[in-house]
Amino acid sequence: MNTLPKTESRIMENTSEYINERLNREIEVRVFYLAQNPDQIDARLDELDEEWDIERLLQTQAAGLSLFGILMASHNRKWLLLPFAVAGFLLQHALQGWCPPVPILRRLGVRTTREINIERYALKALRGDFEQVGSDLEPTQKAKAALASAQRHL
Repeated sequence: MNTLPKTESRIMENTSEYINERLNREIEVRVFYLAQNPDQIDARLDELDEEWDIERLLQTQAAGLSLFGILMASHNRKWLLLPFAVAGFLLQHALQGWCPPVPILRRLGVRTTREINIERYALKALRGDFEQVGSDLEPTQKAKAALASAQRHL
């Protein structure tokens, strides 16, 4: 019996429903807008390629704080508490999908890889990269179909 949350859903399970819904609405708004303005899809896809997901941001912050604590420990050994605390939080995050920075980062709009990919693949579907997503549909219906397809396949 595994009591740990699944890797893919652990962040969202540890994020308030309000924040998850807000992030999903933002994806929908962008996809619906770009369904009406397909000439802007490529630029948005380029932006998505540069977006850091929450895992990458947490790993970078943890490494930076740990190195800072080790560097400062050369002046005062009490600074070694910082890398120990960071390692503990990182372990907690790896196992549970939660650590103190997660709620803050989620409120700031930092998304999971899955959330970024849902938007990415919905936009690619709108652009026509995959099987046709109702090319005869009006833009709003096409956006709904693209989002549904992306969510099904990710």
